[in-house]
Amino acid sequence: MHNYDIAAYIWPAYTKTDPRTDIFWPEGMGEWQSVKNSVCKYPGHTWPRKPLWGYVDEADPYVMEMQIEAAVDHGVNVFIYDWYWFDDRPFLETCLNDGFLKAKNNQKMKFYLMWANHDANTVWDIRNSTKDTVIWRGAVTPEQFRKIGRRWLEQYFCLPNYYTIDGKPVVSIYDLQNLILGLGGVENTRRELAALQEEALRRGLPGIHYQFIKWGDHPINLSGVDGGARALPMPLVEALGFSSFTNYQYVHFTDIDRTYKEVIPDVLKEWDKNRGMSSLPYFPHVSIGWDNNPRYQGFHPGVLKENSPEMVKAALEKAKEFADRWNTVPLITINSWNEWTESSYLQPDDRTGYGYLQAVKDVFGSAND
Repeated sequence: MHNYDIAAYIWPAYTKTDPRTDIFWPEGMGEWQSVKNSVCKYPGHTWPRKPLWGYVDEADPYVMEMQIEAAVDHGVNVFIYDWYWFDDRPFLETCLNDGFLKAKNNQKMKFYLMWANHDANTVWDIRNSTKDTVIWRGAVTPEQFRKIGRRWLEQYFCLPNYYTIDGKPVVSIYDLQNLILGLGGVENTRRELAALQEEALRRGLPGIHYQFIKWGDHPINLSGVDGGARALPMPLVEALGFSSFTNYQYVHFTDIDRTYKEVIPDVLKEWDKNRGMSSLPYFPHVSIGWDNNPRYQGFHPGVLKENSPEMVKAALEKAKEFADRWNTVPLITINSWNEWTESSYLQPDDRTGYGYLQAVKDVFGSAND
């Protein structure tokens, strides 16, 4: 029996339907361009790789119908969509709006948003990925945040398959430090988050479940797009009105330039530390891998090695044990469904086939059960 909420992050860039992506991927296929053009950087490097489903447009509802069936059959029953807001308007929203939400079988899955409110720089453009030039700022003003909140309430939180905890729609905040910066300080941030809670209540919802994305104590920015996000004291997070926390990637809290077997003990320590550092529930996180060399012309250091489906399965088994022991809501987050250019994805490829998806199913069963 499938009794777990297995939530996989989605990077919604594998589409040509947002014209603002052309500055990064002029071939007109979104970031599939970087996957398709990837090369081997050193002897034994596991790139290039090819998706078994092809370079599909994930803003196509027929594509997403297929992916939804594959996800639920292998135990993934929640998608967490990375959600962006740059230059006072949404960015990369079409995969969710036109793909997932127009898929005829989307009611088989829940979904929620993770506001990826980091700065956007040139790392997505392989021609300029080493320049680290900011294109759009992720911080927003209070006026923009209110507009964002209305969009969440009117377009997403009201949907029957939006993921909730205790009836409250869940939304993750990726870079809380950036949020505080844009809103003008801690007290202003607390006030704006509380005001959005009140607006949700006025609209008939029981409130909003704010989820904090926790980084490590001294994370190193290997991903290139994460700006200056750093660990924040948990009493501050609690005071701002957050209800839970999880992670987004192993790279945010441990040295990933090792084998997966070497990394797992540090991951378990991180889970235990997180559980003991706050009264808020912590939902364990499992990453599939890390290697963002498809985004760079030369070799970019930082590669998680030997991340076989068997090793990922071992991590998932530990996450299940943690959830069984400590969490009343059995939510586990996974990076990710499709972060191909960071080498952390569940989707099948020509290297491991359906191995990662099968690992999820072996541990948690099918969501169809």
